Amino acid sequence: MSSHDFALPADLPRPTDDGACAHLPGMPVPPLTFSSTSGEPASIVAVPDRLVLYVYPMTGRPGVSLPDGWDLIPGARGCTPEACAFRDHQAELTAAGATVMGLSSQSTEYQREVVSRLHLPFPLLSDPDMVLAQEFGLPTFSVDDRLLYSRLTLVIRNSVVEHVFYPVFPPDAHAAEVLAWLNTRSRGGEFGG
Repeated sequence: MSSHDFALPADLPRPTDDGACAHLPGMPVPPLTFSSTSGEPASIVAVPDRLVLYVYPMTGRPGVSLPDGWDLIPGARGCTPEACAFRDHQAELTAAGATVMGLSSQSTEYQREVVSRLHLPFPLLSDPDMVLAQEFGLPTFSVDDRLLYSRLTLVIRNSVVEHVFYPVFPPDAHAAEVLAWLNTRSRGGEFGG
């Protein structure tokens, strides 16, 4: 099952950069831990080299309808293709010195089904209380009375936000975008966005 198995509609609305993440590069990262599909709590600072933490709204599930108007919300659609793309580029991302994790507000139980179904080789972290949003002032949106994360990716190095990708579009090409960015930096490269 590849990211091509989850083709995105050609007419998805493109999210615009509203500046909601401009403050993030250079921010110190507190020692936050989250419930993880690995079965152990995961720290977002206790990672050697770089952590690529892709934050996504929510993954769907076969046979379960997505919220009404989901495809009309800029940046909402594409969580499964994004996850598959990170899976497919896992070896290259590791070779570039990065550890990959995904994070959403969905429960660990829900995320375990996703990891199993998509054969993800990295953990998904659960943040139902939106702690990361509160700590960093991350952008969110509401649908069906649920508060969800807007799609973005943090690159964390030495407990500092080194770089942020926002907005992310198209999501199915984002892992390749992150890999290209990593490949322009050496493991011992200078801090910078």
